[in-house]
Formats: sequence, structure tokens, C-alpha cells
Amino acid sequence: MVKKAPRRTAARILEVAREQFNRFGEPNVPVAQVAAELGISPGNLHYHYKAKDELVNALFDSHAEALGELLAEAPDVRDMASAESFLRALFGQIWYVRFLYRDLGDLLSRNRRLETRLQPLLADEALALRLMLDRLRREGVLSLHAEDIGLVADSMMMVLTFWPSHEYVRAPRQALEPEAAGQALTRGLRQVLHLLAPYQREGAATGPTAEVLAP
Repeated sequence: MVKKAPRRTAARILEVAREQFNRFGEPNVPVAQVAAELGISPGNLHYHYKAKDELVNALFDSHAEALGELLAEAPDVRDMASAESFLRALFGQIWYVRFLYRDLGDLLSRNRRLETRLQPLLADEALALRLMLDRLRREGVLSLHAEDIGLVADSMMMVLTFWPSHEYVRAPRQALEPEAAGQALTRGLRQVLHLLAPYQREGAATGPTAEVLAP
């Protein structure tokens, strides 16, 4: 039998850990459960990741890289259609590692590296949202005073950051399962777009955006 390359095994460990953490919550998934799901020994898993925190940190690093690439697109958002696409992609990135956000308080209380890495990422996200809002204001899409941009961006950040926790509270047994993704993302996106609705100039919320905002 040909042995799998170590890097391939490490990547598979991360993928299964992410799936298990997302479904059951990181505090409820011991490393032995991840190993069993993979069909490998805990010792084999330990060879690649010596502690569960290393799994969490590696998944966060991957998330931060993907999110950073997406946030770089914020200044290019020029209308509500592109704003919706951008925000939907943000929600998609968060959903992919939803355990990080659902279990955020618990993780931060015991993972110092995650704490130090998360703050810059949230700051980058807040900046990207402010840049998006400012571009929409300058394009005449939003009737938004420059001094209000920070407050609106902060409100959007709160929805994005705590949306997985809200989804979990409203339906603990179903909300974060893979098949719930479509409805969960639509609910989150609708909340964020409603924050912008009072500032939209007439005719700005058309097409897909209007459909999302509809009750």
C-alpha cells in the first residue's frame, strides 16, 4: 500500500476537524474523535498536530488568508448588486468555519494566539466595510453622512461576527448543519442589507437585493 504524503494527511486532518467542529462545536470534539473519523490513530494525528489548539489555529490561519483576499475587493463595490455579492461572500467565508464564531468566547478564553490574531482580522474587516460604504456613498448609491459610516460598519460587523451564535441559539439541533446553509446565509444577509435600506437612494434596491430584502 502506498503511504499518503504527510502534507496530504495533514490537510485531510484539518478538513475533518473543521467538519466535526462545525457540526458539534469545538469544545465537544476531542482529538480522538477526529482521529476516529479519519480512521487513523490518535498518535498519527498527534504527529501532525500536537494539540487541539494547533488544529484551531491552523484553521483560523486558513480562514484569515481567504478572508483577507476577499476584503481586498471592498473598494471595488460600486452598487447594491456588487455589495450584495460581496456581503454574501463574507457570510460564506464565516459559515465555512462557523465553529470559530459560534464558540468564540470559549476559544478566546483559552487560546492566546487566536486572541492576538483575531483582533487584526476584525480590524481589517471593519476597514473593508467602511471602504465599501464610503464608495457607495460617493457613487450616490447611499445617502449616508461620512461621519455615520463608522457606526453603520460597526453594526454590520456585529451581525457578521455573532450571526453563527444567533443561528445556533434559534435552533441548536439544526441551525449549523450543512443543509441549513442556504437559509442561514439568507437570514444573515437580509439583516445586513436592512441596515443599509434606510440610506439607499430610490431605485438602488432592485433585482436580487430587493428579493433578499422582501419579507
